[in-house]
This record gives sequence, structure tokens and C-alpha cells, in this order.
Amino acid sequence: MPSILVVEDQSLVRDAIAMLLALEDNFNVVSKLSNGQEAIDYLGANEAPDIILSDIEMPMVSGLELANYVADNQLSSNIVLMTTFSKPGYIKRAIATGVMGFVLKEADSDYLIGAINTVLQGKKVISPELAIMALDDNNPLSQKEMAALKLAAEGLKTQEIAKKLFLSDGTVRNYLSEAIAKLDATNRVDAARIAKQKGWL
Repeated sequence: MPSILVVEDQSLVRDAIAMLLALEDNFNVVSKLSNGQEAIDYLGANEAPDIILSDIEMPMVSGLELANYVADNQLSSNIVLMTTFSKPGYIKRAIATGVMGFVLKEADSDYLIGAINTVLQGKKVISPELAIMALDDNNPLSQKEMAALKLAAEGLKTQEIAKKLFLSDGTVRNYLSEAIAKLDATNRVDAARIAKQKGWL
């Protein structure tokens, strides 16, 4: 029987999803956790479940960071991410990480169950609405610009960003300036805000 780990920071949603899946004869919900860090701790102490059904935006460790952990540690779990956010950048980043499913929380229960069964067959599933958004997504930022902007969004100064990325201060300033210009932002904070809204950070 396929095992499923549910990861969702809103307790009512988490409990409802776990209860829904538990009603299916062929699913075994092994645990329900409130964030990606709890999931990482669980995976470190238990056998990897067949499916990790996770929200994207969570405190401590996000669904995307959890997906990266699973990929980096070559765990056998298939990731299915849920979102209520219209952030097309998430979809491309998730697919690049090896995520197998991407569904809207607004989807009905039959769609979610069908998506999980499809992923269990080794196929990818993306909600049609999300697929359309992903096709329309045109991220103008380079990987280096995104990396610098992400650290700037965390409050790091130019010198600190340069040290983290093993770059010169001038190079970091150039990356940030380029990002600000490309996003038509007023400063690095505004640029980070715009990039986050798009799901690029």
C-alpha cells in the first residue's frame, strides 16, 4: 500500500487532507507534519514514503527546499506540491528539482487523488491552470542575479553577499543593479519583493 506523508502548516487544511486520503483504501498516511523542517527530521529517522504531499510556502523550510533535500539525498519519495498562489516561477523551479506533481489547493478531492495515483505510476501531473501560468512565465533574471537578490532580501549587505557567493563587491553590486533595472524596481528591496511575488526567489 503506497505510503503518504502530508506536510502543511495550516492545521485544519492538514487534518482535512490527511483524513481525505486516509479514506482511500489504497493509501496509507504515515504522518502529517506542519513544515519542511519537521519533514526533513522525519525522513532522517524513518523510511522514505512513496509520496510527500507538501504545501509550498511554509515556515522554517519551504516545500521547494524540502524537494531539494529529497533530491540532494537521492530519496525515493515522489514530491507532489500544493499551492494557492499564482506564482509561475515556482512551477519551473519545482520541475527542475524533480517534483512529480503540482496541484492547486482549490482543486477538488477527486483531482488530488487522481494526481497522486498518476504520480505513483511514474507520470508527472501539473494542474492545467498552473501549466498555462508556467508557459507565460518570463523570468528575466540570471541565476547569479537571483542568488544575490535572495541574499539581499534576507537583509545581507553587499560585502556579506559577496562573501557568501565568492564574488567581489563590485560584481555583486552589478548583479543587484541589473536585477533592479530588469524588474523596473526602485531599489534592491523592491526588486526582491517583485521577484518573490513572481515566485522567482
